[in-house]
Amino acid sequence: MLTFIVKRLVSGILLLVLVTSGTFFLAHAAVGDPTAGLLGNSATPAQQAALRAQIGYDRPLLAQFWDWLSHAATGDFGTSWRNFQPVGEQIALRVPVTLSVVVAATLLAAILGVLVGVVCGLRPGGVVDRVLKLASVVLFALPGFWVSLVLVTWFAIQLQWFPAVGYVSPDQSVVGWLRSIALPSISLSLGAIVMIAEQLRNGFLQVTNQDFVRTLRARGLSSRRVTTHVLRNASPSALTVLALMFVGLLGGAVVVEIVFNLPGIGSLTQSASQIGDIPVLLGLTAVTVVFVVIVNFLLDLVLGWVNPKVRDR
Repeated sequence: MLTFIVKRLVSGILLLVLVTSGTFFLAHAAVGDPTAGLLGNSATPAQQAALRAQIGYDRPLLAQFWDWLSHAATGDFGTSWRNFQPVGEQIALRVPVTLSVVVAATLLAAILGVLVGVVCGLRPGGVVDRVLKLASVVLFALPGFWVSLVLVTWFAIQLQWFPAVGYVSPDQSVVGWLRSIALPSISLSLGAIVMIAEQLRNGFLQVTNQDFVRTLRARGLSSRRVTTHVLRNASPSALTVLALMFVGLLGGAVVVEIVFNLPGIGSLTQSASQIGDIPVLLGLTAVTVVFVVIVNFLLDLVLGWVNPKVRDR
């Protein structure tokens, strides 16, 4: 187990360095001179030159990269070029908002996806199975922002069950917090529910036809115990999809946070991209990669618990 943890830590650090390095050079190539976006079109050349010197953009690119990397290794992501506030503090204020929505969406997708997948696996071709196939076509054909707008129209404006926009911190009101993340979480989770359910259904059907399942039934095990064995053997692929969906939901949070006016890292990414605030973009990239590494590490632990063969490998 110790060797496994060390390997995961090393690979996670390498992934973090590679992704952030690639983002650094790609961002500089795409943004070009950020002073125009930061100061506006009315800025004079002297003002632009002064800002370049202030943010260190007049230095060689490799020197800028080493300066950022050496500070980022200690947790210092620099200061924003827009408001000159520490990037780490800005991200720390917004991460709880995004994680609230993404974690809630992931839990909702896991619970409903497993329930639907098991029902479809036990009764292939049934009503629930046909509804799942229809939902998979419809949901993947509809844009995410359109689904969000429909949810706002129905449940926020017409029924007034949830607020249409805004975020309430759990420190202020737990009920208000749950109501404020309900619609964004549902909007994010719909596609994930279908993907997890389909993956689990397919795995369920494959495992059901294997010899050991027929042996268990021939030994007289109850249907509940047989279903438990089948579910445990069919779950690794669904767990992998769930982990990938968590990472995907972090990216999908950009659209959802804009629609629901949530002050999360998605909206921060959008605003930083518009003006070319590279330090903020790099900090957000590093934080996202850390989340990916942690999720993959937890996934491997869960897969090792579910399937002993994974532990052997």
